[in-house]
Amino acid sequence: YRKTAEFSQPWLLRFFDQIRFYEVSADELAQFRRDFPKGQVALRIEETEFSLSQYESGLTENKDSIATFMEMREKAFEEELQRWRDNGQFTFTPPEANESNADISEIPAGVLPIDSSVSGNVWKVEVEEGESVSVGQTLMILESMKMEIEIHAQQAGKITKILVGEGHDVHAGQCLIWLEQQKEADND
Repeated sequence: YRKTAEFSQPWLLRFFDQIRFYEVSADELAQFRRDFPKGQVALRIEETEFSLSQYESGLTENKDSIATFMEMREKAFEEELQRWRDNGQFTFTPPEANESNADISEIPAGVLPIDSSVSGNVWKVEVEEGESVSVGQTLMILESMKMEIEIHAQQAGKITKILVGEGHDVHAGQCLIWLEQQKEADND
């Protein structure tokens, strides 16, 4: 649900949007793939009107070059798939999430472990160790399936340990933060 200049809604394409492809180098494509999920790519978007008759006319006029391009694209895609198979990416199994979980017996008395509700990765850490937090305060934001999931303090207290940092993969049930429960005397 992050919004950028191009993403006024949590999706980019709308009905009847037209997409134009242009040639880039392998390095440019790799950089684009790194930057796009972080919202660091500016897209050129132009408002136009769609004409079905012009579109169909263009298809007819460019039939041969379209067929040549589609053959070239299919061949390039098959070559890329083969590279993925050769280097193990086609059947890629993600590495285990960082196992920063302390054994439950290691969690000190009076400390509430804050666990991840989903598998994903840490997008933002909103607190620091030693910081006092209030009930409902956002502690961390996870990203999973293109959604941002906020992790909130279930009670007031002090952050005693942050077990994962930004960019780390996490799995559902993994301990993220230790929250020392606020003592009754602190509530006065």
